[in-house]
Amino acid sequence: MPHVEELAQHYHAKVVFMQVVEWDQAKIDPYISSLDLFQKLVELQENQAESYLAGLKGEFREKNIKACSRVIRGAIVETIINAAECEDADIIALASRGRNGLPKALYGSVAAGVLHHADLPLLIIRSCGLSNKGRSENAI
Repeated sequence: MPHVEELAQHYHAKVVFMQVVEWDQAKIDPYISSLDLFQKLVELQENQAESYLAGLKGEFREKNIKACSRVIRGAIVETIINAAECEDADIIALASRGRNGLPKALYGSVAAGVLHHADLPLLIIRSCGLSNKGRSENAI
């Protein structure tokens, strides 16, 4: 986040921290058969995301950077792009793990999808600390 912090301070920008929780049951775990269990898992992911983003938001606010957070259900790439449009963002910053396939190996599948579909500048930051499959921490 130091890159995002530096940009926000330099341009007196608001940072929107966002995490997308994919709602497609098959993408989360193909062995979950109970809709009730699936709903509880999604709610758990949302609660964890809200807690994580609240911490980031607090850190930025302590440094006098305007910040807010959003946890949104949906398809990751489309949700990031739609949120950036709704927030009238100037840039999208993504932490990327860089897995799967040649172009994806350079910057990750979510970053590749956003890069190919967004009309905004994209700051991709290589991250080694993301551990949950299907989880993406994003700052718009």
